[in-house]
Amino acid sequence: MADLEYEGFWNETLIQLKNILGEEVFSGWFSETKYLRESGKNITIGLPSAFHCDKVKSCYLNTIISIFKQISGEEIALELEIIKEDEKKAAHSISEALLSPVKNELIKNTAANVEKKQKNKKEAHSQMRDDYTFSRYVIGENNKFASNAAIAISENPGKAYNPFLIYGGVGLGKTHLMQAVGNYIHNNSDKDVIYNTSEEFLNKYLDALGTNTMKSFKNKYRYTDVLLIDDIQFFTDKPGVQEELFHTFNALLDAKKQLVFTCDRPITELKKFPERLISRFGLGLMVDIQPPRYEERCAILKATAEDENVSIPKEVIDLISNNISSNIRDLKAALNTLIAYTKLMGKSITLEIAQQHLKNNFNSTRNANLSMDNVIRVSAEYFGLTPNDLKGKKRSQNIVNARQIAMYIGRKMTDYSMTEIGQDFGGRDHTTVMHSIKKIEEKLYNDPSLETTINNINRSIKEFSAKY
Repeated sequence: MADLEYEGFWNETLIQLKNILGEEVFSGWFSETKYLRESGKNITIGLPSAFHCDKVKSCYLNTIISIFKQISGEEIALELEIIKEDEKKAAHSISEALLSPVKNELIKNTAANVEKKQKNKKEAHSQMRDDYTFSRYVIGENNKFASNAAIAISENPGKAYNPFLIYGGVGLGKTHLMQAVGNYIHNNSDKDVIYNTSEEFLNKYLDALGTNTMKSFKNKYRYTDVLLIDDIQFFTDKPGVQEELFHTFNALLDAKKQLVFTCDRPITELKKFPERLISRFGLGLMVDIQPPRYEERCAILKATAEDENVSIPKEVIDLISNNISSNIRDLKAALNTLIAYTKLMGKSITLEIAQQHLKNNFNSTRNANLSMDNVIRVSAEYFGLTPNDLKGKKRSQNIVNARQIAMYIGRKMTDYSMTEIGQDFGGRDHTTVMHSIKKIEEKLYNDPSLETTINNINRSIKEFSAKY
């Protein structure tokens, strides 16, 4: 076995672990991690103290092993060891290097170089946007792991991370990243690439049924080299196309052909989706894309302005980034509105113009339909309770826990003050809300799985609010 065969997988495990734990918790326990050695399927990781070793072993070991297995396909034994004093100065902080601005730049350069490898420029793929490339994809903490995996897949389709599922909310760049994979493979190889939205795949399937051309349909999809399907959540409760996708999935996977999908949620949360199809996704890599942080929002706006060859004052970038945090689509929509107005009116972009003409954009993205009633209703339903349970005086552990989580979410997702939140939770004092938020923050520090629960509730609240 080659030396340090698993080190690359370990580095990617750290990136995904940071996405799960958050920057503060990750930095506290993993910022001085060192990959020491491996023997067979035993990996030894160095930590700076016995305290760090005990904490990681008791709170995070199972999570780390699970992530590593998902990425590498290997079940490993992880041993923790205190880094010797004479090694500490020489030890390069792997996690810091992976997650630093320098690494960001390296990733961007890799993505840019990926497209420079083209020897003979092909015509653009007829099903994909030619501007959806890696070099035009802004990489940040919210999508770095997904971007790394996508680049690896592009250079070794069918070999690295297959199948590959990208999931997350609307407007976060899932389609861009998926098509970047397809465009790179199309431009740099002779492989056949098919990209379909779920609606297109479904319509072609129904057309083949109606015209008795199923053999041609099956041959097209089961003998391609790369299959990309967007928004597979729309196959929910459609058994016919699910059955066809299952067999297509198996045929391509057996032939070591690359499969890439996007979905608006983790595949395990899809209802009326066959278990045998869900299990197939577990054979590969599933990554999520989170809403961009402030720094990423600024970078996206700057990149968009450069593409449009427009000068945007820093204070305008700050204004938009501070007022729109929902997704990339909303960010670009606000900027394009501003650019269009100033071009048509023959004016330069200023802070005053931005404040005046982006009011509607800001208001529409501030969870206009997101009321505390929606937060309480969806949170209660998630825990199998009623809104009155959360508003009432019952003190059983399950109700108190659900109530505290709902208060925490309400504070994070809305502009309501703690006093207003307390009133909506049965007339409670704002200090009760403060206490609840603090309790959840403490639990998040020690329980990584709680963040997944909160993210799931957040997603359900947004979906519910969009309907009503």
